[in-house]
Amino acid sequence: MRILVVQESDWVEVGPHQSHHLMERLSQRGHEIHVIDFEIRWWAHKKNGFFSRRKVIWNYHKAIEGGNVTVIRPAFIRARILDYASLIFSHRSEIEKQIREFQPDVIVGFGILNANMAIRLARKHDIPFIYYIIDELHRLVPEKPLQAVARVLESRNMEAADMVLSINESLREYTIMMGADPDKTGVIRAGVDLDAFNPGDWKAIRAKYGIRDDEIVLFFMGWLYEFSGLKEVTQALAKNRDSKIKLLILGKGDLWDMLQEIRRVHGLEDRIIMEPWVPYREVPKYIMAADICILPAYKNEIMMNIVPIKMYEYMAAGKPVLATSLPGLIKEFGETNGVLYAESSEAVIDKAMELIETGDIGPEGKRARNFVKLLSWEKLTDIFQQTLSRGMPGG
Repeated sequence: MRILVVQESDWVEVGPHQSHHLMERLSQRGHEIHVIDFEIRWWAHKKNGFFSRRKVIWNYHKAIEGGNVTVIRPAFIRARILDYASLIFSHRSEIEKQIREFQPDVIVGFGILNANMAIRLARKHDIPFIYYIIDELHRLVPEKPLQAVARVLESRNMEAADMVLSINESLREYTIMMGADPDKTGVIRAGVDLDAFNPGDWKAIRAKYGIRDDEIVLFFMGWLYEFSGLKEVTQALAKNRDSKIKLLILGKGDLWDMLQEIRRVHGLEDRIIMEPWVPYREVPKYIMAADICILPAYKNEIMMNIVPIKMYEYMAAGKPVLATSLPGLIKEFGETNGVLYAESSEAVIDKAMELIETGDIGPEGKRARNFVKLLSWEKLTDIFQQTLSRGMPGG
């Protein structure tokens, strides 16, 4: 198959997400993958010039060695609002170019605006379009006034797509509420690679940061969004006098400077360890070095129905997860599978103390791993490949 992917986030900088894992594995199986993406956080990069030219990245992989994806980044204007306006023209032109030259058998959309263009062009050229939802997309648009418009477009995309896939059941219900035909919806969850988690890897990481065997490490990885809850967790940690409780954060983003300031003001440099991104193949070592993983996100509209892929990776490492009581998480994992819930971000540290005192870290970690052990990426890729094939003419 020749598969064209369209999205409005940065394929190179963010993730790996569901899309990276599935597409790179499909490429290993001989399928050709072209991705049209957008440098969504262009304003955070110090680059000269008002105009960003078209760029092609060949043989790119992020999730697995041997993945082979061609990433095309159309030209755009580096100015707020004008970036979206220019995207309308450059992405439409690029999609037309890919249909003409790459001749995709199927188009998979992960965005809103360019997905809308792709659906129209796919219909014109009799190409099936699969809409894959891993977030309530319109809520992620940073410009609040544009979210209402984005919601309308997202809804129309769901109504018009040949199939709408979701990463969990809560999001599937969301797509139906937004207009997707229930008979054309499905769920393909996130996967795990159990072989990536080596029990011996924890020692080197803990030694690197001077963490003793008798110290308890809470771990968070990912983009440091304002709503990640990490500000509240670090403030709660400052009030906790047990010096054996440490927090290891792997990632970067909006809260980086604020968290560094909290460390400095409260003298927590030895208890809050912050590390920017590392190569993805190194990430399992960091998770293995932890005792408890956390997802202390705010219970806001963005987070209510999603299940971040990091949850499955935490659980695959055999770590209990402390999370705020988000409906999507509760629906996905229940309350007896190694995921424990706090009512708020501030309460995560107290919940961790309870888990430590009861001595249930090990048993809860085993429950977590047992829950995800059947969700292998290879099996999920089989399902995704079959789904794409069924969507093609004659499939």
